[in-house]
Amino acid sequence: MKVFSCNLWEAGEYEYPMACGFIPTIHGYLHEENTAVRPCMLVVPGGGYFLVSPTEAEIVALRFYKEGYNAFVCTYTTNPLNAVPLKKQPMKDLSRAIRYIRKNASEFHIDPNKVIVCGFSAGGHLCGSVCVHYDDIEDPNPIYSAISNRPDAAILSYPVITSGEKAHRDSFCFLLGADATQAELNYMSLEKHVTKNTPPCFIWHTATDELVPVENSFLFAESCKDNGVPFALHIFSDGPHGLSLSNRDWAAGKFGEHYTFAQMKKTVEKIQDNEISVPDSVRDHLIDVLSDVVPKIKPYQEVAIWPELACNWLNEIFQKRV
Repeated sequence: MKVFSCNLWEAGEYEYPMACGFIPTIHGYLHEENTAVRPCMLVVPGGGYFLVSPTEAEIVALRFYKEGYNAFVCTYTTNPLNAVPLKKQPMKDLSRAIRYIRKNASEFHIDPNKVIVCGFSAGGHLCGSVCVHYDDIEDPNPIYSAISNRPDAAILSYPVITSGEKAHRDSFCFLLGADATQAELNYMSLEKHVTKNTPPCFIWHTATDELVPVENSFLFAESCKDNGVPFALHIFSDGPHGLSLSNRDWAAGKFGEHYTFAQMKKTVEKIQDNEISVPDSVRDHLIDVLSDVVPKIKPYQEVAIWPELACNWLNEIFQKRV
């Protein structure tokens, strides 16, 4: 397996004011034993737009690698100090990642027509945002501007979808700010923007999710049905939010490298160097987050089957296109 990482943005292209020296990255996991052209799985972890969670990153990419995919993880811009709303920056990051993969499809032995995004929670919202708003995200670099950022399919895992009654409010606060306009909230309420051109979506959730109500997935699935978008919806009977793969390795904290914490770490460094002034309670909270990410719950065997279900569904979707 070839493992690599690179920055998504070149000098002068990336301008988020509270990045603290962080630049969004893409991490690749490529098959080397043969040169077969493979589908691509681009994993987008959650974290409420506050951080990018390592519990839904490398471990998920490696799971799809085992299924024959060439896999990637996108570390996108977040708002750990809740200081500067992100607006469309995460969509720009993910769009660049998709374009980067397609630009290098030959080198990566990837079918550019089989680029799937797989997002969790707020990462699911980010993937869904690009699925419905891809036409709105242009790239300033002429190398990428002519390359499509539309995913060919999406896996939305316990996704944040709506800004309405069943919203996960914190995600929208970090994304848009506490004073977001109704127009901004409506734009990011994804169930309102599904069209016939939205990519096919595999959606899964648990009925007992305590942070992102399961109705988020219902709303998006209903919009897919109303607009003729192929979709699958799986609701598992039990389990809390953030289950990732929900297997024993995940529950034991064996979810891979912590590179998704890069922006959080750089933010803490700036605070500790007195380059950013925050209350001690905020500093201590960020340090606690960095040091304690091992799940404290059991694996849920019922839920752990979702990657297999998703792979079977994707195979059916792509076979129908032939």
